[in-house]
Amino acid sequence: MSFEINLKDKVAIVTGVTSGIGSGVAKMLARAGCTVAGCGRSAELGEGSVSFKKKVENEGVASLYRQIDVTCPDQLESFVHEVVQYFGGIDVVVSNAGVNVFKKPGECTEEQWAFNMELNLAAHWRLGKLARPHLMKNKGVLIIMTSNHAYTTIPNCFPYNVAKTALTGLVRTLAIDWGPEIRTVGLAPGFIETEGGERWFDSFPDPEVARNKVVDIHPVKRLGSAEEIGGFCAFLASEYAQFISGTTYLIDGGRSAIMQDV
Repeated sequence: MSFEINLKDKVAIVTGVTSGIGSGVAKMLARAGCTVAGCGRSAELGEGSVSFKKKVENEGVASLYRQIDVTCPDQLESFVHEVVQYFGGIDVVVSNAGVNVFKKPGECTEEQWAFNMELNLAAHWRLGKLARPHLMKNKGVLIIMTSNHAYTTIPNCFPYNVAKTALTGLVRTLAIDWGPEIRTVGLAPGFIETEGGERWFDSFPDPEVARNKVVDIHPVKRLGSAEEIGGFCAFLASEYAQFISGTTYLIDGGRSAIMQDV
């Protein structure tokens, strides 16, 4: 008998599903049989939302998409309420939505700091709090997407790296205070193949040279995929991960194992 992750009859909320890691998470949860309710900044008939629904429904499960701003508490609350009304409950939350706010510490404005902390920190706490009664009822899991910047970083990635570091503390706190009914787990991806990553490479005079340089500093000699992060989320939501809570997994292709670049 083969090893199988079966999330049939489970309902997941995934934020930021129209591209990047969120899209891969939605796809892999659906492949495991999970119904997926997603949200993002794209319009409900936009390219990103249509792609999300297609990926999920191609796996034979139901989907729901809503355009919301996760930094707006009222919109988050309405979305969670609608998911419960539509599907009857929530078993899994993958709080993924975020954006790079990369500045020099001395040049970051108060507005940029506040936006970063609202989106990349506070929104995760608010979503968890809204979903809490439904996750408690179903003994569910809250997965919070942080970043390898929570552990090691590079110049001019402030204040993004500050918020991502703080998320590891949020994971620990929620695991302690909301357990045993809810397991809280963090994921800290490194360099993943995403549209944003491609735009970053394209900002260099020679994108291919820039990409090869980044790939070469990873012991696995490649970048990660959104589906790999999604597969880990499916595992964490499964019966095989019931002893996992309060920790954040660094998924960076071995990048953090290197003491210095040569």
